[in-house]
Amino acid sequence: MDLVEVIPQRLYMLRFPIGQAYLWCDGEALTLVDSGHAGAAPAIEEAIRSLGLDPARLERIVLTHCHADHIGAAEDLAGRWGSRVVAHRLEAPVVRGERPVPDPVLLDWELPYYEHAMTVPQAPPTRVDQEVEDGEVLPFGDGAVVVHAPGHTPGSIGIHLPHHGVLFAGDCIAGVGQVMLGVFNVDREQAQASFRRLSALAPAVACFGHGEPLTADAAAVLHAASTAEPALP
Repeated sequence: MDLVEVIPQRLYMLRFPIGQAYLWCDGEALTLVDSGHAGAAPAIEEAIRSLGLDPARLERIVLTHCHADHIGAAEDLAGRWGSRVVAHRLEAPVVRGERPVPDPVLLDWELPYYEHAMTVPQAPPTRVDQEVEDGEVLPFGDGAVVVHAPGHTPGSIGIHLPHHGVLFAGDCIAGVGQVMLGVFNVDREQAQASFRRLSALAPAVACFGHGEPLTADAAAVLHAASTAEPALP
């Protein structure tokens, strides 16, 4: 796992072989946005300690959606440190293992990438302490706004920190090679509408579940990508 500073002393990316999570720091109080794959908890704890911070101050883990590369270590971390696990109301039953992960509608070119993604270890059933809805405000980042962004999965969310100009887009948007609509969507048209909604927030920094964070001209790049004609399969 790689630890990448995005905003000094505030925001760090934790990059795994597949996917990534983000650590937000309000002083010594910590929030993790997504949690990487099952078995990643020790590496996440080591990364936190390498910053001179205490994993015991991990107050919450916000899950952008239910896929294994995003929720895998949440149960382990929450069990060790008493962190609250947060997910959208529609996603919570899947995270808890009460409902199956919804199948995406794959484009032909997505098939080999999906096979690779399926190599991520299966995530254990994970408790959800707080089920959220669109527009709710979470107590970190001077007010973190939940933005329902369905399409990748029904309960996918973005997290917007308006006071800091930061957007966590989950897998609705990807930054692999170029900024684009994320892949493996259950409803591509709905996902495109969510892409436009998230982009309209005009953040200064955009953090994706896959690909490098966007830290320069983020608002303009997101707007251009979200309004461009979708590429043909």
